[in-house]
Amino acid sequence: MASAATSGHIQHVLVVGGGTAGWLTASHLAKKLRARSPGGVRVTLLESENIPTIGVGEGTVPAIRQTLQYLGISETDFIRECDATFKQSIKFVDWVDNPVPGQPSHYHHVFDYPDSSRGDLTPYWLKQAGPKPSFVDAVSVQGMVCERGLGPKNMTLPEFQGFTSYAYHLDAAKFARLLTRHAVEELGVHHLLGTVEQVKRSEDGDIAAVVTDRHGTLQADLFVDCTGFASLLLGQSLGVPFVDRRDTLFADYALAAQVPYGQYNEPIPSYTISTAQESGWIWDIGLPERRGTGYVYSSAHTDHERAETVFRHYLGATGENAEVRRISMKVGYRESFWERNCVAIGLSQGFVEPLEATGILVYDATAKMLADTFPANRQVMPAVAAQFNRHVHYAWERVIEFIKLHYCISRRSDSDFWLDNRAPESIPESLRDKLELWRYQPPSEYDFPSKLEIFNLPNYLYVLYGMGFFTSTEFIGNRFADGDAALSRFAEIEAGAGQLCAQLPAHRDLINKIKQFGLQKI
Repeated sequence: MASAATSGHIQHVLVVGGGTAGWLTASHLAKKLRARSPGGVRVTLLESENIPTIGVGEGTVPAIRQTLQYLGISETDFIRECDATFKQSIKFVDWVDNPVPGQPSHYHHVFDYPDSSRGDLTPYWLKQAGPKPSFVDAVSVQGMVCERGLGPKNMTLPEFQGFTSYAYHLDAAKFARLLTRHAVEELGVHHLLGTVEQVKRSEDGDIAAVVTDRHGTLQADLFVDCTGFASLLLGQSLGVPFVDRRDTLFADYALAAQVPYGQYNEPIPSYTISTAQESGWIWDIGLPERRGTGYVYSSAHTDHERAETVFRHYLGATGENAEVRRISMKVGYRESFWERNCVAIGLSQGFVEPLEATGILVYDATAKMLADTFPANRQVMPAVAAQFNRHVHYAWERVIEFIKLHYCISRRSDSDFWLDNRAPESIPESLRDKLELWRYQPPSEYDFPSKLEIFNLPNYLYVLYGMGFFTSTEFIGNRFADGDAALSRFAEIEAGAGQLCAQLPAHRDLINKIKQFGLQKI
């Protein structure tokens, strides 16, 4: 059977698998490659009706706003159809120390980046002696906005604009349906329902076609594997090994449940709540009509029965009758992500626990990368694939490093799970080196030199100093002599937070008004 290399012209891309990853990929490709136009690349998505989505990815990061706007999806329609709410932060509860009854510790990792146009305030915050505001409250207005239960915008601002940076919480299944309709009707993606029964290889080793139960043999020039953990094309057919990273990130199971609010019209937090537990952490996400919750844990540090007991204790009376699903997670990534004429996006590419909404973030970023760097012809595909593999490998390593940061600087000591996370052998060498440096000087932009960083300097600052990481200024304090100017800026931020909070609506009220009246289009 002839391969795509015969003509060199890439005319047809087949995305195998749906869900959020599949439809984001198909949408990016169809938009960039002008699938609806004469001469454009044909984009087809094949998905099975018999394979349910994992359904835990209900949190996003601000980059999704740019994607929705780029793809031409109305923010009003998105909020209405996906039961979406706004997300401005992740609130980490009890991650810092052992929890004290009645005195929960917490910090916010907000989405607003501090204004550095007038210099970095971090060293001046570090130099302050005695009681001082939390790092996030010192450098950003958004922590106060979150704690007061407010939305990131009001009805005067058009779609995708906010007084603070924001992302969304959403119903993952409804989001996939919205992406499906938009991709087919507006972007020209061909949608097929069916199950892959066989993957056919050409003589040169490429994937030549997939054989389906409903549509026979489907050929393509490039295949995108969005088949989840099964990795039907890249893993099973092409034999690309999986790199297990449970040596660094221990959590390998999740319990997930959807629970009602305790009372009618209960306030909706505009942030994800992440509460540390004895062997992992629990996410709690507020949608308009329900909460999405789950316990991410390490099976090496607890058993499934104990994990469910911990989870149901957290849920309390509201989750008494909740159906709890157990999900096994493959923690790590494929040895390569683009092999021959097959690219993996989504769970088939890699996965780590959803602590910082890394799933949709990486899948969206790599789908966009695939579309933006799409090879001009089959002859240059190996070069494009090599570059793609380098970039995506770098991204996954940085994600793993950032997630590990949350664990290894925690001072919790109530279980082996937390103690083992501080063991030096479980911490990537690159992170160990950075932490040693940051004990004597705060992080700088030079520690994050790549334009392809998934998490940047402000993200690390919020986590490091939210967790109480200590950076000594003993030897560098005299380098920062603008103390009066810094104090003035701290006061400006505090006053600005109060002024902004006075004009922002309650989060639930904002969602209700958007559903009723809609937002002004840009």
